[in-house]
Amino acid sequence: METEIGIGRKARRAYGLDEIALVPAPVAVDPDDVDVSLKIGDLTLSIPVLASAMDAAVDTKVAIEMSRLGGLAVLNLEGLHVRYEDPNPVIERIVSASKEEAVQVLQEVYREPIKPELIRKRVREVKQAGARLGVAATPAKALELLPIALEEGADVAVIQSTVTTVRFISSTKPALPWDQIRKTIKVPLIVGNCVSYEGAWELMEAGADAVLVGVGPGAACTTRQVVGVGVPQATAIADVAAARDDFFKQTGKYVAVIADGGMRTGADICKAIACGADGVMIGSPIASAFEAPGRGYHWGMATPHPGLPRGTRIYVGQVAPLEVILLGPATKDDGTLNLVGALKNGMGMCGARNIKEMHRCQIVIAPTIRTEGKQLQREQGVGQGR
Repeated sequence: METEIGIGRKARRAYGLDEIALVPAPVAVDPDDVDVSLKIGDLTLSIPVLASAMDAAVDTKVAIEMSRLGGLAVLNLEGLHVRYEDPNPVIERIVSASKEEAVQVLQEVYREPIKPELIRKRVREVKQAGARLGVAATPAKALELLPIALEEGADVAVIQSTVTTVRFISSTKPALPWDQIRKTIKVPLIVGNCVSYEGAWELMEAGADAVLVGVGPGAACTTRQVVGVGVPQATAIADVAAARDDFFKQTGKYVAVIADGGMRTGADICKAIACGADGVMIGSPIASAFEAPGRGYHWGMATPHPGLPRGTRIYVGQVAPLEVILLGPATKDDGTLNLVGALKNGMGMCGARNIKEMHRCQIVIAPTIRTEGKQLQREQGVGQGR
């Protein structure tokens, strides 16, 4: 339903995850019996969590640990870990910079060329540990960089930019050769980001095994402020999930929907799944792990852009080991630890035995869900009052 915002101009109301709540079902499911596995192409993950291809969140150490815990980390093939043999001094320079200097420092250190031999080395480090690994490149670099990583055994390929579309109009640059991409990339292919039914459908037609949903909701992202583009996550996920369901009915191919960004708590993940996501990609919660390379800091993939930075460096702290963040046990009451446990409990309350059943969960519009009855918590700075 559209509302007129001026003469001859209408807009559709969209909703963020903070504006909705989930309704418990009349029949509950034991959380221990809930199946939260995620299937992407022929790969199955026991937990539906991917770690974002951000340099402060994912290095080889985090990738190995994510795989052990049942998820998948995605390594940025255009990031610091494949530009520098030892990225630690560079990361130290980034985290030590003042707020005023941070973006300029990021722009400078990302000018170092990408080194194919480091791509090979990083992938080998993960594969020699017996772990799964996803690798990501922007559309412009996809056919140059992804095959290098795939030759070394990378398990999943990701083509990702702020917005990725099949159709591209330019007087100087060619569109992505999608037929060639699918012939070259034999492993499961994830493509993003998108936020619309039409955009997602075309990515599915082009051969994506999963699509990433989200433009601007990430904790370190400033896209919405810089260019004004984005759709609140609840609506974006629901729209793309509708395309997935219709595409499956027409073709018989099920393309996973992965919500990317804007999720910090177990509640956020539960809501994203209820809106239609099959899994989630998270950055700042991973960056807050003791094992994360960012040392408590986090920055977006577009932050070092040489001409139009669309991200910032934020402090997320070093909160807990990655295992505690994902699987618990939680030692805090704010929903930021034991994310998978929270998802299983939420699904159980909503009567869902698996992810697809969670897609049928009843949703209500509830913009005060986070504050209703929580005055004392706010006054005392505890729980939801933090």
